[in-house]
Amino acid sequence: MSYQAYLDAIEKKTGRTPDELLGEAAARGFTPASKAGDFVLWLEDDYDVGRGHAMALWGVLKNGATISDKHVGSGGTHSDPSTELRLDGIDRR
Repeated sequence: MSYQAYLDAIEKKTGRTPDELLGEAAARGFTPASKAGDFVLWLEDDYDVGRGHAMALWGVLKNGATISDKHVGSGGTHSDPSTELRLDGIDRR
């Protein structure tokens, strides 16, 4: 599953875009210095998001929306189309 696919799956499950969830996380006091486990627990408790998917969103909170080009265009299971993740929602593409 690509990094973007994880974020898209979170949106489909929660009905909220990654940007919206990151905004809510910030309002709850989550920052890149927060503990990943606390962030994962919040997403699990409030949105029933699994650990792997929650960690994908945590990675965006911690590192931003730019990812490594390691898998970009590789055609493999983890292939992403770009180094820039789309956080604004599936419907905006």
